[in-house]
Amino acid sequence: MTVYAEFTIAAAEFTLGQVLARDPNTHVEMERVVPSSGLVMPYVWVHGGDFPAFESAIGSADSVGSLTQLDVVGGSALYRVAWEEHDESLVAGLAETGATVLTARGADVWHFRIRFEDHGGLTAFHNFCKERAISFTLDRVYTLSEVHTGLRRFGLTDPQREALSLAVERGYFEVPRRTTLTEIGERLGVTEQSASESVRRGADAVLKQVVLDSNGDEQ
Repeated sequence: MTVYAEFTIAAAEFTLGQVLARDPNTHVEMERVVPSSGLVMPYVWVHGGDFPAFESAIGSADSVGSLTQLDVVGGSALYRVAWEEHDESLVAGLAETGATVLTARGADVWHFRIRFEDHGGLTAFHNFCKERAISFTLDRVYTLSEVHTGLRRFGLTDPQREALSLAVERGYFEVPRRTTLTEIGERLGVTEQSASESVRRGADAVLKQVVLDSNGDEQ
């Protein structure tokens, strides 16, 4: 059974985090941490801040071979980074234990959401970090079945629950989005319109109960 883990780690705990935290005015997000090409963290999104200043700060780091801006969308820019060093312990641990990095973003503190094929992978990753004195805070561990069970209390239909779970897992609500309603619909075997309706109605049902009920509790 696949296991999901969310953890936070200080940039000072891993080399690439230290490099990417050089510009305090930007927020960085890894697009792909361990891609099929074998390159380490080659693509990063930079949100806010002064892009030329970011390029100057990162480009001057000894561990960066080259930095290329690929695209600019609103206040965010996508860069390709060629790293000189490939001995990043944290990333090596993720690769060695079979982890799939779903999200990785931060500045001084980084937030990771990763997926393992089973609990054994999570245990191996924890032991890997412990042996190398890599300190992180494990915030949450869960399975998809637990997510589905939790959503049942909101009175969602099966299509709404399935579409909403997939949208969250694939990063539909993240900034920038990592998937589209078309892709969600294709995975579910339904039209984009059907996927859109299920996601919107499911999100509406959950938010009404969570947000409105919370507001009521505070009064």
